[in-house]
Amino acid sequence: MFSHIMVGANDTAASKRFYDATFAAMGIGPGHTDDKGRTFWITPTGIFAITAPIDGNPACHGNGSTIGFAMASPEMADAWHAAGVANGGTTCEDPPGVRQGGMGALYLAYLRDPAGNKLCALHRMG
Repeated sequence: MFSHIMVGANDTAASKRFYDATFAAMGIGPGHTDDKGRTFWITPTGIFAITAPIDGNPACHGNGSTIGFAMASPEMADAWHAAGVANGGTTCEDPPGVRQGGMGALYLAYLRDPAGNKLCALHRMG
């Protein structure tokens, strides 16, 4: 369904450091920055990108928006979360852990990136 996700960043260098670190915890290499200053992480399952807004206004996060990343294990989610906090992200929601809901047991870890975008690491248990 999705080809890519692009989010705005006010400090693209800080955001690149954050995403390079969190994606490294998932086994994804550093992003590539193009001649327009946009950075892309290209994987077999999709593309994630950051950019300064093209309209010149400050980047802002979407209230109520969350971008979820699939994790192979709870340990990967914890490593992703720790890398994010160590690289300019802030933890949000409940601490990382298992949540029960209508979709079964999920291991979730939440962060906000340097621009305030809400992110979630998700591992389906069992």
